[in-house]
Amino acid sequence: MIVYERQEGVPRFECEEYRERTSDYVVLIPVINEGERILAELRRAQQHAVAQHADIVLCDGGSTDGSTKGSVLQGLGVNTLLVKRDTGRQGAQLRMGIWWALKRGYKGVITIDGNNKDSIEDVPRFIEKLQEGYALVQGSRFVPHGKAINTPLVRTLAVRLIHAPIISLTARQRFTDTTNAFRGYSAEYLADKRVCPLRDIFATYELLAYLSVRATQLGYRACEIPVTRAYPKTGKVPTKISFFKGNWELVKILIKNAFGCYNP
Repeated sequence: MIVYERQEGVPRFECEEYRERTSDYVVLIPVINEGERILAELRRAQQHAVAQHADIVLCDGGSTDGSTKGSVLQGLGVNTLLVKRDTGRQGAQLRMGIWWALKRGYKGVITIDGNNKDSIEDVPRFIEKLQEGYALVQGSRFVPHGKAINTPLVRTLAVRLIHAPIISLTARQRFTDTTNAFRGYSAEYLADKRVCPLRDIFATYELLAYLSVRATQLGYRACEIPVTRAYPKTGKVPTKISFFKGNWELVKILIKNAFGCYNP
């Protein structure tokens, strides 16, 4: 295990590297106590041979449920486990992963939630678009051939009527599924000094909103590709965003993002 001490824009974290780099692309999966959901997602990735296209790396926020046990992850094809030992939530986990991915020399980064809602088998499609020169590849369940399964009505309305329109106006390009973290970023985009994603200001969900708009603002190419996002038919909706406080925080982030508050 390697311990990376806290530095500007990057939290303190531990790195358990099970394999060397095998690809030019990496899938970063932020998780915290996802239990069976992340294990099911990794089995799904294994079934579709995702690791033959990209290295799979978990960006753990400090899980205590046993779902990130090294021997299990290795058996499921995980390349590396990164464990944040510092403050911050999803944004900090992604900054940890992005810093490490750039340091390891990947040409592109794909991000996806670890709750098994997304079609991880579509990773090769993101790689194809990154290889075509796109800096931002946004997965969308709302474009032709995309699938939205059991999506709660309130979430559909929030994305279609509030989140996507504001992001689209800010980005100066139309996007349809802007809360979806299933995305691809080129290393060139992430390393651009006019972007600077490795900043402590990105603690929660700010980074996702910011990276959604900064690419096209700077003249990079961006596109959407169809993906599937499926919610369970019954039971609690798998999400870390609370209905009132969490959604209000998202609205504030959208407004600050629209006014350029996260620009370097």
